[in-house]
Amino acid sequence: MQNEKDLFDILKEMYPQHPRKEFVSATENTLRQRARSMGKKRIITKFSVISSVVLVCAFIFSWLIFFNGNSKVSDVVQSVGGTSSSYAMDEKEPVVYIYHSHNIESFIPEVSAQQVYRERAYSDTKNITLVGKELSRALKELQVPAIHDETDIAGILKQRGLYFQDSYKVSRENLQKVLAENDSIRMVFDIHRDSTKKRESTIEIKGKEYAKIKFVVSKTSGNYETNKTFATQLHEQLEKLYPGLSIGVIEKGVNPQNTYNQELHDNSVLVEMGGIENTLEEMYRTTDIFAQVLEDILEKSK
Repeated sequence: MQNEKDLFDILKEMYPQHPRKEFVSATENTLRQRARSMGKKRIITKFSVISSVVLVCAFIFSWLIFFNGNSKVSDVVQSVGGTSSSYAMDEKEPVVYIYHSHNIESFIPEVSAQQVYRERAYSDTKNITLVGKELSRALKELQVPAIHDETDIAGILKQRGLYFQDSYKVSRENLQKVLAENDSIRMVFDIHRDSTKKRESTIEIKGKEYAKIKFVVSKTSGNYETNKTFATQLHEQLEKLYPGLSIGVIEKGVNPQNTYNQELHDNSVLVEMGGIENTLEEMYRTTDIFAQVLEDILEKSK
């Protein structure tokens, strides 16, 4: 256990700023007078030292907080929990929203034979949601705050007695709520996996296999033009960095009643990442690159 002198020395090393001599002198005189009046020299000596430390520390903390925002106290506060205060502030203002209208879409190499039906793989646990989770993690690592919605859309459909084609209606509910509560959202991605085979959905880059990525835009959405421009920007940025990784922008004239919910936001795109025969590892490689592209676009648009 450390004594008062050791404690004071540690505090001096942690906070090298010094209060005025007049302040220290006045404080010491006041404490000494109080000590003499109590008549218990040894007890009061300890009390004086401890009180001096408390008062000096209080002064230093006040001075640092109010007059020196870049001091070590600020550094300590910012490092709590391994994140900075600016990061915590950004966390309250997410800029990317990630969700999955077809959340149980999975991959043949990742599931059992029983979960593969007519060359389609579905899983309640090992599915496309994991890809969205990886994208969210990669974005946050790049200081881009994101919301990843892991709602079990398939479970809700079953619970409500709805059909598969109603998936976008259900996912729309959360999307509308999030957009209403977070006007900071600048990008919206509904992430799926394609049904194509591996030879069409995979590219080799520097000896490693990556899942290709495709951007789908609804032609019947009220935001068709802006969404197409945004999707094209994503494709072109990927082409610059990793030619061939992006298949491109696909326009679909879907039922006017089902626009992939893209009319709700100017920068809303349906992303098909990889195919049914890709592995999660291949998906994650592409996801990490995609996160870099999003961070770059956001940075340039500031």
